[in-house]
Amino acid sequence: MDPVDGTEVTTALLTDQYELTMLRAALNSGTAGRRSVFEVFARQLPAGRRYGVVAGTGRLLDAIEAFRFDGAELEFLTSRGIVDEPTAQWLEKYRFSGDIWGYPEGECYFPDSPLLVVEGTFAEAVLLETLVLSILNHDCAIASAASRMVQAAQGRPLIEMGSRRTHEMAAVAAARAAHITGFATTSNLEAGRRYGVPTAGTSAHSFTLLHDGERNAFRAQLDSLGAGTTLLVDTYDVERAVHTAVELAGPELGAVRIDSGDLGVVAREVRAQLDALGAHDTRIVVTGDLDEYGIAALAAAPVDGYGVGTSLVTGSGAPTASLVYKLVARADGPDDGAPIRPVAKRSTGKPTRGGRKSAVRRVDGHGTAYAEVVTTGEPTPGPRDRLLHVPLVRNGAVVGREPLDAARERHERSVAELPATALQLSKGAAAIPTEFVDGGPRP
Repeated sequence: MDPVDGTEVTTALLTDQYELTMLRAALNSGTAGRRSVFEVFARQLPAGRRYGVVAGTGRLLDAIEAFRFDGAELEFLTSRGIVDEPTAQWLEKYRFSGDIWGYPEGECYFPDSPLLVVEGTFAEAVLLETLVLSILNHDCAIASAASRMVQAAQGRPLIEMGSRRTHEMAAVAAARAAHITGFATTSNLEAGRRYGVPTAGTSAHSFTLLHDGERNAFRAQLDSLGAGTTLLVDTYDVERAVHTAVELAGPELGAVRIDSGDLGVVAREVRAQLDALGAHDTRIVVTGDLDEYGIAALAAAPVDGYGVGTSLVTGSGAPTASLVYKLVARADGPDDGAPIRPVAKRSTGKPTRGGRKSAVRRVDGHGTAYAEVVTTGEPTPGPRDRLLHVPLVRNGAVVGREPLDAARERHERSVAELPATALQLSKGAAAIPTEFVDGGPRP
C-alpha cells in the first residue's frame, strides 16, 4: 500500500531469483515449513567507523506489508520458468505470518549486533531476505554517515541536498535516514510529502545567470520570497554580491550561501562584511562537496549551517552497511512443536554463530555505555542496562510503527550514551566491544 495515496503496490519482485528457487526446492523436499530464525547483522563496521545507526525499519515494515504475489507477478515467474505451478499456488496465498524483533530506528549498533530477528517458516522468512537487506543496507549506511556529520556540525543545522547525486527513490530514503540522525531539513519534496521531513531550498546559480545582472536576480528573489530568503553570493564576485544583497534586502536579509572557494576563509570575510554593513543577524550557509571532515574543519569558522549532498547519499565512502541475513536456528520438522536448534556456517572468513539472540547495552553508573552483550539465552539486564530488541511484527501484523520524530529523539539519546571516543572522526575500533554469552536454550 502506497503510504501517500493508498494505491496497491506490491514489493514482491524487489528480490533475487534465488529466493524463489530456494522456495521451490524446499517445497519439493518438504522442508519449507520448518520453523526458522534468521538474523541480520554486520560482521564489522566500515573501516575506521566507531558505530553504526539503524535506519529504514519503518520503510521495511511498509514493504513487508506490501509483499504480495498477484496475477502479473505470478505470470512473470511462471512464464520464465522460475517457479512451477505448485510454487505459484503457494505464492498466491503468501502473507508473512511470523514474528520480527529488531533494534528500533535511530539506535546505534556495533559489529555482530543482531539488528533484526525474523522467525517463521523457512519459506515465508527466506523470501524476505533481499528486501530486508536492500532497505537496511542502504538506510543504515546513509544514517551512519549522516550521524557523523551531525556530530561534526556541533549543533549547527544541516540540510540534506543530495537528490541530484543518486537514484530518485534512493534520494527519498536518504533524506528520511538523514533526518533521523539530526539533519534539520531536506531539499527533496517527496521526502517531505511522504515522511514529513521539513523541506528547504531557494535558488541555484542558473537563476542568477538567467537575469540581466546579479542585482536583478537578487531583487526578483527578494520580491518573491521576502527578505528572509537565502541569496547565493558566489556566482561572480562574492564581496560585490554581499554588498548588493544587503543593499537590496537590508539588515533583515535571512542568509547568504557560499558554494565555492576556501569556505573557511570566504566565510570569515563575508561575516566581517555583513557585520560592517549592519547585517549582524544574517546567517552564512556553506555548501560544496562537504563531508564530515570538511564540516569539522569549519568548526572555528563563522558558519551558521551546512548543506551536504554527494557525501551524504553515498554514505561518505561507505554506501552499504554490509549487513547479512543468515539462518541461525531451525526445527527438524514442520510441526510447530518441534524444538528449534542452532545452525551455523563454518565458511572460511564468513562463519556465523548459531542460535536466536538477544542484545543488551551495558551502561555504567555515569550513564555511559561500555559493552554490547549478545546472548543466545534469555537476557538478564542490570538496573541501568537496556534491552535492545523491540517487537516489530507479531503473528504477521505490524506492531512496531512509530513517528519519525521518535526515531530522531532515540538517536540523540543513543549517541549521548556512547563514550567520547565514539565521536572521533579519526580511524579506530568500535566505540564499545561486542561480547557473546551462551545463555543456554530458550524456554
